[in-house]
Amino acid sequence: MKFNFLIILGLVTLMLSPTLADESDNDISLYVGTFDVIDKEGDDQTSLFGVEHKNPNLFRETFLGKFSPVSGGFMTANNSIYLYTGVEAQYDVGPLKILPSFTPGFYEKGNGKDLGSALEFKSEIKLGFDIFENSKIGYSYSHISNNEWGETNPGTDNQQITFSKNF
Repeated sequence: MKFNFLIILGLVTLMLSPTLADESDNDISLYVGTFDVIDKEGDDQTSLFGVEHKNPNLFRETFLGKFSPVSGGFMTANNSIYLYTGVEAQYDVGPLKILPSFTPGFYEKGNGKDLGSALEFKSEIKLGFDIFENSKIGYSYSHISNNEWGETNPGTDNQQITFSKNF
């Protein structure tokens, strides 16, 4: 119940906050989804809630596309925590934005799935659409694993719905 309240509070705060398009220098995303979508054992699938930050002033145009640093974290309903920072690319295809990213991070299992190591790597693909000025909605699918650097490497696949707003 408390988890649902935090999700609703976060979304309402983002929608009601004033923004100035010319001065926006922070892209904040809130996301909810499912942790361990492909749960072969049947005991680790749970919900997740996360926050992500991007600074549009740090976007860099390269011959491979537009790149930006990204940082964030999520918590599952089983008290697992993943904190990350890395790089995200952005490719615009009409109104559709394709956003692949790679983010190493710190994972603490809490009462959830043991991924085998505190150091984990998340690779993600996100599809987003502009819905309002300075606001986007998207769907993402990610995989987290330790590249067999840990004791075990079960990995986890996750899916999220994301709401982003420039502040």
